[in-house]
Amino acid sequence: MKVIAIIPARGGSKGIPKKNLVNFLGKPLLQWSIEAALNSKYITDVVVSSDDDDILRISQKHKNVITIRRPKELALDTSRTEPVLAHVIESLKGTTFDYLILLQPTSPLRKSDDIDEAFNKLLASYANSLISVCSNNYHPYKSLRINNEGFLEGIINNEYPFFPRQELPQTYSANGAIYIIKVKDFIKNHSLITSKTLHFKMSIERSLDIDSKIDLIK
Repeated sequence: MKVIAIIPARGGSKGIPKKNLVNFLGKPLLQWSIEAALNSKYITDVVVSSDDDDILRISQKHKNVITIRRPKELALDTSRTEPVLAHVIESLKGTTFDYLILLQPTSPLRKSDDIDEAFNKLLASYANSLISVCSNNYHPYKSLRINNEGFLEGIINNEYPFFPRQELPQTYSANGAIYIIKVKDFIKNHSLITSKTLHFKMSIERSLDIDSKIDLIK
């Protein structure tokens, strides 16, 4: 079974310059995800996709990491992740992979054990994909919006914003740490979610996503 882990790490970042190389607890942020991938018992190939020379050079210091330079048009602030993954698979079209695992470098507290546990859960099911999640601190059903007339209303109805949280259905947010999908399904739909997608719940603490400088001191 061939399992490819793709770590997309572009050079640009508005919130934190060179974010993927910033020091986090003594290591470049990117290195946490590289080490987690290399230590997984299921991942057979680790790829770092980047447009940045420094990121590619640092990644190449790990002898079992493949580096792929991505086109500039896939490294913009508005670039989506799915085309980046497709570019990597196309670049390695001489190799057939069974599963794709997306590991975003901004999730440094995700461990190899998390990856393996999530992969085990997917293998033991008839699902096609899996996404790591954490519980929502604030229930989205309680949110309000401004309607076309300029007045507030609930996004679902006007009752849910005032319901006790315990009476509302449990909701989750994707925490960005782990995405797993069968490669054939990704190639077919170019989406990380399918009609049969499992969840892998992680704690809010382990779901840290580095987006701004304040996240580096939490």
